[in-house]
Amino acid sequence: MDRAIWRSRYVPAADADHSYEIFLVAALGLGLAGGSFIVGVAYTSRWFEKEHQGTALGIFGAGNVGAAVTNFAAPFLVVALGWEGTARIYAIVLVATAVLFYLLAKTDPVQQQRKASGEGPVSASSQLEPLKNMQVWRFATYYFFVFGAFVALASFLPRYYVGAYGLELTTAGVFAGLYSLPGSIFRALGGWMSDKWGARAVMYLTFIVSLVVLFIMSYPQTTYVVAGINGPIEFDFGVSVGMFVALTVVLGFVMSLGKAAVYKHIPVYYPHHVGSVGGLVGMIGGLGGFFLPIAFGMLLDLTNVWTAPFMLLFVLVAVSTVWMHVVIRRMERSRHPALADEKYLSDVPEKPLEKPAAEAAKTSGVTKPAQ
Repeated sequence: MDRAIWRSRYVPAADADHSYEIFLVAALGLGLAGGSFIVGVAYTSRWFEKEHQGTALGIFGAGNVGAAVTNFAAPFLVVALGWEGTARIYAIVLVATAVLFYLLAKTDPVQQQRKASGEGPVSASSQLEPLKNMQVWRFATYYFFVFGAFVALASFLPRYYVGAYGLELTTAGVFAGLYSLPGSIFRALGGWMSDKWGARAVMYLTFIVSLVVLFIMSYPQTTYVVAGINGPIEFDFGVSVGMFVALTVVLGFVMSLGKAAVYKHIPVYYPHHVGSVGGLVGMIGGLGGFFLPIAFGMLLDLTNVWTAPFMLLFVLVAVSTVWMHVVIRRMERSRHPALADEKYLSDVPEKPLEKPAAEAAKTSGVTKPAQ
């Protein structure tokens, strides 16, 4: 939204010279507070063995349900109390949460052990060493979609529903909440699935389903004219609001599984660098929540097509899927060099099916005795 329009609508005239800047400072504070997420990831992972870290981190990450609560409740709070009153309520909730954590949380076992042994803190260079690995940046790219795009869509969907379907803001907020809710609460399920079947399988599920859903969501309202036998035949194709809401629910569900799967990787691959690696991955995901809404707005201005943002997400998921699959295939071939030279057998069975017993007996000149 243009700054002047924002001021004229939401800022009293007496405060117009400074309120926008203060608003940006407050946004910076919220962004810094968001760094507590990765602190929580490192803190939570240290209480559990790797076989259960996926489930534990999934339950922790389900706190993203706050985005759904915001989409449901914030439009009504803004209508009833104004945006200043809404901000005060959220501030009170944050303070109460901080006080409860301070009173109830215990020091994690790694920190306790370090204090007992008199060992000093780990150096920053040691913590940042894994960032040289391309694998870390690949995980960050996955999280750019499953978390960054989740945040971006949570803020963009109300605007989309109002603009593309002409809905009221409160209705648009409820529909957007239907996307955010499964995108948060099923993160615990994604963690459990990652523990049971592996994070790789969950990521494949996330990306493949997302590709299908985003392809349908990307299709703009279109009118076709077909040259029929008795003259032109005209028909329309588009995604109804009901179908679109259902697609967003499916998308939010698989994205919640993917968020848990990404963070399942980190304590397994980097058990001693969960903070730094998880911090980078979380940071890239957070940047997705920052840059994608800007990209959405630019695409809408350039293309004048409401579904253009979903086209961008489709490309992002396609690139991530191909990258992940290529890396996995390379890893498999490095572990099993014989696969690199195999030209005829691409998957199962591991060897050609043997000749039938009767044909094999004829070839060898041996006649099977009569029964």
